[in-house]
Amino acid sequence: MNVLLVYAHPEPTSFTAALKDTARDTLTAAGHHVEVSDLYAENFNPVAGRHDFTTVHDAKRFHYQNEQMHAHTNKGFAPDLAREQQRILKADMIVWLFPIWWGGVPAIMKGWFERVMAFGFAYADGKRFDSGFFRHKIGMLCLTTGGTVERFSPGNVYGPVEQVLYPTQHLMVEYMGMKTYPPFVAYASPRIDEAGRKAYLKQWSEQLLKIAAENAPREAAQA
Repeated sequence: MNVLLVYAHPEPTSFTAALKDTARDTLTAAGHHVEVSDLYAENFNPVAGRHDFTTVHDAKRFHYQNEQMHAHTNKGFAPDLAREQQRILKADMIVWLFPIWWGGVPAIMKGWFERVMAFGFAYADGKRFDSGFFRHKIGMLCLTTGGTVERFSPGNVYGPVEQVLYPTQHLMVEYMGMKTYPPFVAYASPRIDEAGRKAYLKQWSEQLLKIAAENAPREAAQA
C-alpha cells in the first residue's frame, strides 16, 4: 500500500512529530511505501492566489474555482501544487497529522486543502461524497490536543471531538469520497507522562497495522 502522511507541526520534537514518525516506521516495516509531506519543513505556502497557476482562464477577474478547473484541464498548476497532487494520486491511504488549534487544523494545513484539493482535481459538480473522485482511497485524521478527554466530552467545554472535527472529517475528507476511519486523538499530549505517550504511540501503531490489514489486496492477504 502507498501511504501519504500530510504532517503539519513546526517543531520536530513535538508529540505530533512522534505520531508521524511512528506511522512512517510502522508502515515501512510492514512493507508499505510511505511518503511524507512535511508542510513546515517544505515551506508550503498556505495562501491561495494567481501564483497557484501557470495558466490563466480570465485575466480580468480572478475566480479561484474557474482557474483551478482551467489549470486541471491544461496542466497549469504551480510546481508545489503539482507535486502534492502527484503524491495524492499515488496514495492508497492519506493520513493528516496535526495539533488541533482553535478548534481545527493549523492554517498551513487548511491552506494545503484549499490550494491542493482543487476543483477539477479533488471534486467537481456531481463528484462529492459517495460519488467523489477519491472513493477508492482511505483518509484518516491523527491529531493531538492540549485539552483532556473530559473537556472533549458531551456537555463539557469543547463538546465531543467528533463535533469539533466535523468540518474537517465530513466537509473535507469525506467530501472527497474517501473511505474514512474514526480520527486517532492523543488527548492532552503536552500534559501526560512518558508512559502515557508510549501507550498512545503503541495504540497508533496497532491501529495503522489493523487498517492496512483490512485493506490489503485479497491476493496479498491469501499469499
